[in-house]
Amino acid sequence: MKNIKIEIKWALIFVFMMLAWMVLEKSLGWHDEKIADHATMTNLVAIPSIAIYIFALLDKRKNFYHGVMSYKQGFVTGLIISVIVAMLSPLSQYITTEFITPEYFPNIIKYAVSSGNMTQEAAEEYFNLKSYMLQSMIGALVMGIFTSAIVAIFVKSKS
Repeated sequence: MKNIKIEIKWALIFVFMMLAWMVLEKSLGWHDEKIADHATMTNLVAIPSIAIYIFALLDKRKNFYHGVMSYKQGFVTGLIISVIVAMLSPLSQYITTEFITPEYFPNIIKYAVSSGNMTQEAAEEYFNLKSYMLQSMIGALVMGIFTSAIVAIFVKSKS
């Protein structure tokens, strides 16, 4: 556990950032009156997400590897963070749905149907807590692994 203390810390920071991001999205109206903008604007979360991975790998390099970190060590650090975030994502999705923006699913279902993108049944099957819990777990792993692979290139030290 001591060996992954830094990864746990940054995974928790990542989860709290995502919850704060959901509050921001809701306050900007992307979950209700500006829901048409949601699919595009939500991608901006990539900026703080990548920044967190950069800071996490730099922290691991400085405070665990004493300034010398290989690509593999950086990638594994990011991978561990991604797995922890993926494990916590159902809980964060529950918090988002139940407390931050409980009206999101009804709003997005209504929008998807009224815009002609989905039938009512398809929208209800896709936009629900169970589906989003699964999507968030898979998304955290896929994007986390991809981000880790790229960030580790730039954070590795030249020893």
